[in-house]
Amino acid sequence: PSVTSSEEQTEGQRSTLECSTPYVCPMGDIVLRWEGYDPRVSEVSGRVQLDTSGVSHQVNLSSSFSWKDHSKKLLCQVSDGSKRASTEVLLRVRHTPKDTRVSLSPSSGNIGVGDTVTLSCQVGSSHPPVSGYRWYKDEVAVGTEQVLALRGVRREDHGRYRCEAQNALGAGVSPAVTLRVFSAEITASPAAEVREGTATTLSCDVPGREGHPEELSYTWYKNSAWLKEGPAHTLLFPAVAAGDAGYYSCQVTNSQGSDTAQAISLSVTYPPRIPTLTLFQETQGGRLVIVSCTVDSHPPATLAIDHEGTVLATSGAQVALRRRLGVSASRNSLRLEIRDAGPRDNGNYGCTASNVHGNASATKVLVTRAAGLLIQPSAEVTEGTAVTLTCVGTADAAREPLYSWYRNGQRLQESSFPTLEFPSIRGDDAGAFQCQVRSENGSDTSETVPLRVFYPPRQPVLSSFLQSRGGRLGIIQCSVGSDPESNLTLRRGDDVIACSQGCPQATSPRVHVTSSYNSLKVEIRDVVVEDEGIYVCQAGNSQGSASASVDFKA
Repeated sequence: PSVTSSEEQTEGQRSTLECSTPYVCPMGDIVLRWEGYDPRVSEVSGRVQLDTSGVSHQVNLSSSFSWKDHSKKLLCQVSDGSKRASTEVLLRVRHTPKDTRVSLSPSSGNIGVGDTVTLSCQVGSSHPPVSGYRWYKDEVAVGTEQVLALRGVRREDHGRYRCEAQNALGAGVSPAVTLRVFSAEITASPAAEVREGTATTLSCDVPGREGHPEELSYTWYKNSAWLKEGPAHTLLFPAVAAGDAGYYSCQVTNSQGSDTAQAISLSVTYPPRIPTLTLFQETQGGRLVIVSCTVDSHPPATLAIDHEGTVLATSGAQVALRRRLGVSASRNSLRLEIRDAGPRDNGNYGCTASNVHGNASATKVLVTRAAGLLIQPSAEVTEGTAVTLTCVGTADAAREPLYSWYRNGQRLQESSFPTLEFPSIRGDDAGAFQCQVRSENGSDTSETVPLRVFYPPRQPVLSSFLQSRGGRLGIIQCSVGSDPESNLTLRRGDDVIACSQGCPQATSPRVHVTSSYNSLKVEIRDVVVEDEGIYVCQAGNSQGSASASVDFKA
């Protein structure tokens, strides 16, 4: 048989294929038919011509072919009993790209920040061939290649991806595939610095947490210490307190592994607490009264000391000082010295502390005392000096008095000798001393007298902390015991990384330096391999120097 048809068919359009023979056998058993077609969408009709104009037998197959019929074979067969002859027809059905889908690699395991991911647009069938591709992420066009490669994946790459394959007839669209980036991150609400009492929430999230196919587990840490764990991704502070301040991190875990978020610093601000007001009276080269005020607050407070309502000293804008007064101030601390103190200086002394959140005050009454304490050679000495403390009292000279000695409120000794001797004083001997004179006529106690011992820095305490995964934070902290305060310098090789006094601020935006009395803290964000090495902390003051080192590894 012979077959007549168009070279190609188009999906959805009806086509007719003709199968014919140039002969007819009216009395025979010859059968002409089509095989391999779908009878549900096809119609078959036949025609016999037997006259003077010609002889033929024709069977027509009319069908609507789909893309699944592409490359399918149909047979036109003529048979006479067991004898058969056939002609094969290979269907070429024109259609848009079909069975379009996205292939994601890697297809299993967690995808983390920095990983490489490829998305390939796969097509099951297309005729004519695919001529172009288009990629969409969350319905925004992102590429035109068959393979979308994401090198160094970011959290922002999380989303739903689909592709379109195009040919001359149209486009085939794949179902969307979700690329899940498993990267933990902590956010603070309403902010990372909040006022005491504010309802505060720390949230540990991975992208697409709410639509994650499996339950996640969260482990919380504060200052590297385990805090809690469970299915809750938030850490709630209904009324945050000053003690809640610190570095928080969390680890998110699923069946494929875990990821740890970079630590976040939670800072809590609060008004001044009740100040600590201390009055000292000493007999040392003339009577000296020391009024000391310290307070706990964040941010730091402005301190003011007054006598009977008249401001004598402030840590802010300085007031005009009287000749007998001396003032020194540091963070949340104010010290007033009154020389040649006498009855005129008796009365109420107050200290007021204030910051942007509020204020607080404290008062004490000063009564100059008859008993005094004399320190020789001075109330400020260097370590190793021979020091003698003498208790000068008004006890009856005819009776042998008893002298009791106290340091920092703790009783040291009692004897009939009015002196307390240190043949070679050490830094640990420093403190606030008092003496009490007792006799039959009564007793009197001196004001507390501070003895300051200057000594060189002891061996510094140098520690390091590395928070890895999800952004890396390195913390190197150096602290030391010394008096006076030491200048702390942190070095790596010949490079000065930071110091507590008298050096420029860190030039790298990744380095943050915080210093306080005899303490230096350096935070290195986004730690890299080049930050590794031996870090040396050098401490020095007027009395000497000391150093310590630590091997910091990234």
